[in-house]
Amino acid sequence: MLMQRTRVGAKMDENNVQIQTQASVCSDSNGEDTHKNDESASADRRICLIGDLAKDGKLKTVAESFVVPVVRSRDGQEYMDDVSCCTYYVIDTFDGDVYSRLCKSRQIVLGPPALQQLAQKEKKELPDNTRPLFNVAMRGVVVCFTGFRNKDELTKLVPLIHHMGGSIRRDMTAKVTHLIANSTGGSKYQYAVTFKLPVMNLQWVLDSWEHRYELDFNATHDAFVNKYRLKPFHGARVCFLGFAEDEERHMTEVLLSNGGTVTDLSDPNCTHVVVDEGSVAERPDVAAPLAYVVKAEWFWTSVQKECSLDEKEYLFDDYIEHTVVTPGVRRDSHVTTPSSASRRKRKRIHETLQSLVQPTQPPALPKRRSSVGDAGLLSVSGSFLDCTASPAEKVIADGSEPSKESPRKNLTARHTVFLELVQTESNYVQILDTIITLFKNYLESMPEEDVLLNNTELNLIFGKIPSIYEIHLKMLDELLWTSGHWNEERCVGNIITRYSTELQRAYPPFINYFEEMKEVLTKCDQSKPRFHAFLKAMQTKPECGRQSLQELMIRPVQRLGSISLLLNDILKNTPKTNPDHAALEQALAALREVMTHINEDKRKAEGQVILFNIFNDIDNCPADIVSSHRSYITKVEVIQLSSSEGLAVKGTNLVMFLFTDQLEVCKKKSKSFTKSPSAGSYQMVNRASTKPYKHIRMMALNTIKRVIDIKETEECQKVFSLVCRSTEESKEKLYSFAMADEDADKVGFLKVLTRTMANNVCCADADKFMAFLEPQQLDIDTSDLSNGTLSKAFKFAKTRLKVGRTFSFNKSTPSKLKRAVSSMMSPFGSSTNLTPSSQLANMKLASYSNINELGNNSENAEEAQPVAPMSVQPTRKMKTSSLGVNSLKRL
Repeated sequence: MLMQRTRVGAKMDENNVQIQTQASVCSDSNGEDTHKNDESASADRRICLIGDLAKDGKLKTVAESFVVPVVRSRDGQEYMDDVSCCTYYVIDTFDGDVYSRLCKSRQIVLGPPALQQLAQKEKKELPDNTRPLFNVAMRGVVVCFTGFRNKDELTKLVPLIHHMGGSIRRDMTAKVTHLIANSTGGSKYQYAVTFKLPVMNLQWVLDSWEHRYELDFNATHDAFVNKYRLKPFHGARVCFLGFAEDEERHMTEVLLSNGGTVTDLSDPNCTHVVVDEGSVAERPDVAAPLAYVVKAEWFWTSVQKECSLDEKEYLFDDYIEHTVVTPGVRRDSHVTTPSSASRRKRKRIHETLQSLVQPTQPPALPKRRSSVGDAGLLSVSGSFLDCTASPAEKVIADGSEPSKESPRKNLTARHTVFLELVQTESNYVQILDTIITLFKNYLESMPEEDVLLNNTELNLIFGKIPSIYEIHLKMLDELLWTSGHWNEERCVGNIITRYSTELQRAYPPFINYFEEMKEVLTKCDQSKPRFHAFLKAMQTKPECGRQSLQELMIRPVQRLGSISLLLNDILKNTPKTNPDHAALEQALAALREVMTHINEDKRKAEGQVILFNIFNDIDNCPADIVSSHRSYITKVEVIQLSSSEGLAVKGTNLVMFLFTDQLEVCKKKSKSFTKSPSAGSYQMVNRASTKPYKHIRMMALNTIKRVIDIKETEECQKVFSLVCRSTEESKEKLYSFAMADEDADKVGFLKVLTRTMANNVCCADADKFMAFLEPQQLDIDTSDLSNGTLSKAFKFAKTRLKVGRTFSFNKSTPSKLKRAVSSMMSPFGSSTNLTPSSQLANMKLASYSNINELGNNSENAEEAQPVAPMSVQPTRKMKTSSLGVNSLKRL
């Protein structure tokens, strides 16, 4: 049977509370009877252990700790008529014939847990009451009931509360500590909600009794109480009306998780109809005469506060206006008379006729909350810049009080656009005020036990808004003054210019961390149901224009661009002879500078975030990689092909992070396959679950002397080399790499690398850092290439397997390269592919022992590029097969 949300009558409550069972006797207001005997009898006490408890030595020791005589009995019958001594009967179960006889003779009955719990107290005292006490799990608890129509339920609950040391009141008073309810609503429920008393369901008592043998159990422990709190919509049958399909589905899930049941308008037992007042203009016809018709705000606020709020505070607007209180119906039940619909119809017809006889006024909109569809009506031009109504939305030319008859006609185009600037600025300020008032201040002022967000989350979401709000509030004051004292010579541009410096300080902190703010807001919305309900409830308020907090928070990102567009429109309609023309140009320039600064500041902030992320991803990364003068450029994944010392072994998967002044080389940590001992199957396990890279070397860009682009062949693809020379060493080293990604743009990366190298040394010509060589010029063994081993390297890189001799030099190469690289200068050359002889001349690798021979070879190169002299090295001889020359000497 459905439990209706009605109060239990006072007479019924009194009868329920005064139910007497063989296990409980209620004779005074405190639920306790004082055992009164003559003076001599009250001074003499004894403890009687009944039945099997007489054999329990531990319990006997506990009883003796009260320093009273301890006796044993099969059923205690021999002590019942002895009035010379007050006897406490300890029995192990509160049922059966023995227990019934003791209760009928009004004896003091204790359970073993109660005796032991009383003995644990510092002051050991036996209780002076005749109510059976099994334990003290509810000692100090004062309970009141509401919503129970079934007497059998109360007959079961009342004695259990007494047996655990609790007491009961008929009415809600200051002494009541807990309300046990079978449904939400009613005066007792609202009293408990107002004074934040725990509202419990009946299962709290039943489960507490299940723990009756546990000496350390306390029914009032916070964790246990929270588990059995009555859900906000317990016993409610709710119908949703006017919501979008997705929103209704979401609200249904929330309703079910909070104890409610979904129904429809035809259900005679419906208790609530929750309507979307933005799409429902008329009171729905509900089959249940006592059903509340409430706004969505009631639903979401109840979820947020975890209790069913008073419906009279959230009644549907049209329902309130056209309802009457019918005699004989309880006061909080509203019934619409049959004539109310006709009155509303006549009123609408009258309003329509009034609008027709006043052609200067726009037709009256239906009375409902403004929605996104009405956004265009909030600005003069119909633009979708702002969507929230503002107290200053009716700004007129002469600055007087707004009136209903203030048509904007006979205005100049300049004045019209200025009024739109004022209008949108007023709306924007109101949006900021809404964010601060409805959200920020409310969340910050919540009591500690009800907080929805911690201080860190509040600061990350709302911390940057107040400074922006203060600046625009001052700007709005000046714009409103200008609007009230308008003439065509008024300078609008000076107002914007005056605040440009403050705007430049206030906006970057918000813009820079806007994405992080959104991420925190989304995470809190998804992980905190009460905060989600709060956002939903606030979204229904007129001040928010039915927009979510995320939609409102994006307005500061858009506002400066909107002001710039409006100023540009004003400038187009301002003659050059007007003094405001120059002021507007200056204002636009100031705004562009502000937005440029914001963009640059955002770029730097994002760069610093990237640096921190890279630092956190690299194991043993140097701490100085994070620097204010350093910016991240790009990264590339490569496979090392050479076996030069200083980096890694041949075939290693590397990742290069290019910065403005450094090249960080890391090893990409591989994943290994381990065998599961239980299932016998192999599973992929990441050796470093937190950091995917391992630091190898950070190379300053000024130590990279040349970038060599190896000519693409059918089997030699995406290969390049770096000629490096550190300040600590006197010889060059050659590192060769192949890009691990087949789709990678090698030419693009090398151009970015050389341009960054040129910028690092303030050089305009980036091409001089690039050289182009054939594979044979570095004596690459093409036998491996013919077997397609480079393609195998790509394949192995994808499977994270170590590459063997994929793309290598021949057996004699290491010794020759050692001589060649140490002897040659960094290869300067043109940006185009040259023949070997001209390439060598233009690279100016070294000087021949015969200077004239160098000159003769240089003549074969057309337009050789000059290069800076390098340090002198001893003359070394090389084989012709090495680089195609007989002997090289450093200049």
